[in-house]
Amino acid sequence: MDQDVTYRARPRALLVAIAGLAVTPALTTPASAHSTKHTAGHSTKAGKTLVVGSGETLELTATTTVSRLVIKEGGVIAAPEGHRLTLTVNGVETGAELSELTDGYGGLATAVAAGTYRGTVVLDVAVANDVPFGDLSFPIRQALYVDSAGVDESRSVPSNVRGGTVTDTAARGITLLSNGESYNGVYVTGGGSYNLTRPRIAFDGNGRCDFIGYGASVVGTGEGTNLVVDGAVIRNEGVVRTAVIADATANVVVKNSTLHCADGSHVPDEYPETGTGDTRYMITVPWMLGLSGNVRTTNLLGASTRASYVNSSITSEKWGALSVDGGSKCTLTAINSHIGNTKGQGYGSYAIGSVTEHFLGCTFDVGDYALIHWGASAHYGDSTREAVAALNDSLEIGLTKAELKKLPVRSTVIDAGRFMVLWYAAGSVTVDGGTRVRTGKTTFMCKAVAAEVTVDGSEGATLDPGNGVIFQLMDTDRPSSVPVTGKPWKTEMTGTYTEPTGAPAKSSTWVTTSAQATDATASFTDIKLSGDFYNAVRGGGNAGLQGQNLVLDLTRTTLKGVVSATTTKHRVPTITIAGYREISEVTNTVSPVVNNGVVVTLGSGSSWTVTGTSYLSALTLAADATVKAPRGKAVTLTVDGTPTAIEAGHSYTGALTLTVA
Repeated sequence: MDQDVTYRARPRALLVAIAGLAVTPALTTPASAHSTKHTAGHSTKAGKTLVVGSGETLELTATTTVSRLVIKEGGVIAAPEGHRLTLTVNGVETGAELSELTDGYGGLATAVAAGTYRGTVVLDVAVANDVPFGDLSFPIRQALYVDSAGVDESRSVPSNVRGGTVTDTAARGITLLSNGESYNGVYVTGGGSYNLTRPRIAFDGNGRCDFIGYGASVVGTGEGTNLVVDGAVIRNEGVVRTAVIADATANVVVKNSTLHCADGSHVPDEYPETGTGDTRYMITVPWMLGLSGNVRTTNLLGASTRASYVNSSITSEKWGALSVDGGSKCTLTAINSHIGNTKGQGYGSYAIGSVTEHFLGCTFDVGDYALIHWGASAHYGDSTREAVAALNDSLEIGLTKAELKKLPVRSTVIDAGRFMVLWYAAGSVTVDGGTRVRTGKTTFMCKAVAAEVTVDGSEGATLDPGNGVIFQLMDTDRPSSVPVTGKPWKTEMTGTYTEPTGAPAKSSTWVTTSAQATDATASFTDIKLSGDFYNAVRGGGNAGLQGQNLVLDLTRTTLKGVVSATTTKHRVPTITIAGYREISEVTNTVSPVVNNGVVVTLGSGSSWTVTGTSYLSALTLAADATVKAPRGKAVTLTVDGTPTAIEAGHSYTGALTLTVA
């Protein structure tokens, strides 16, 4: 521990008989070949060597400092029951190796690896911080443990804290380095309030679970816990070696910071190649999302937990930058922040569990999706003074008047390699202000759920789909997980998607000519749109659906494109992990409505320039709305096969076909 680091005095809760168990000779000579257990007390004398021979177990009952540590293959060094051992060398946590996933402890424990360690070698014995998750208990070790009373040195590893100042309420300018496995940085819990200012954290090595934060740089967890991270630089590399975890109703605020996590080079050999959906063990992104990668930079968990990122950069190599997973009714906020992936795959944010997500004045540069939607309310807009102040108050972000004034007003800009949003569960997305959306492919990709899109272009919002498709509604092509036995994880992701063949069966119960509660809806106001809207849901019992409609409403909006029922076709007939990038990759062929109604309302001041044959089930025009063809062409309408004039102020239902000639 550097001399300029200060701690509050808090006694360590170690074994009562520590003083009587100190055995100085064990620090200077190899342990006896006939002995299986040794104890050593605290020593700080220079030049001491500690040797643990093969087949020997050394139990340390107090923090011990030596200049040389030798652990032979088969040698074990451990802490007493109720305590955890951490090795640092010259202030860097090191040597920790995770046990295999298949062992009796569930692959959670770490042990100090065999080898020779030289320098300022500290073997820190700290009170255990075992955190339950499901039927497992994760033995978390951390540099700083903070609760409602402040820093608890008995659960901390002071030798890992380099530079800076540490008090009960704040840490400023500290550096935390680790190249061991599943070691945590700052852990704030139990209703504690803490400010972490200008930390420098770099962790290299695998973690094990980002659903509990095992191996994360910063964790804020527990009801009443408030953690503010300001001016941080966190750069991690390793499997699920997450930067920031917010959990269990905590309020975590990150501002003026840079967070980046890079994939680990080695996924454990015993982990299934196809991955698992079991959140106790999941350490790679589910491939059926069309992604690869083994670390996401943040995760938001628990019930009603809040995480806010202000004026920060949050990037991952692949997988994801901002995630909400395994929780309910959480709130994720990003203001004037950069969100991205650096290796061409990944998402900006993930949303599950009735989460609310706010993105104001943010820049997205993501490989695949700005958002993967599993049930949320998400908003993309401008960081206006009023909007930011409202969130600052309602979410207790804690920005001062000076900080609020300093934040510039910006519009959100989204550049996504594939889609802006991928829906797998019902939920809403709102786009307004000057938000500019550019996607390599379709803007909104919905897998047969009740998606709700609202776009207000009155202040300049724009959509620019790279493949010319604004909204694609289609059946899910996501393979399922497969149950397994005899392994610690419950499922493996070995499913296969097989594209259905033949015509869909016409449902006798599904209504296509009016909006239904389970439909996907898209509403646009005061915007110019150029692109297509497709509904390819088969229905008739396929995937458990009788049908689903695409409901499109335009107000003071111009649209140039095709709006139609379609059939889709993937580039390959089956999709497995080998072709995971084929998920969502379809072409459309316009075709008459079966169970996939298309209900279009052209509201006041709206016009639709039909660029190709479009099959609808309902069309309503306001008194001043128009349907037209591109210059030099004409558009005609048939209703149930009968040619019908298109007139403003009228509604049409049935089998509608608009043809351009």
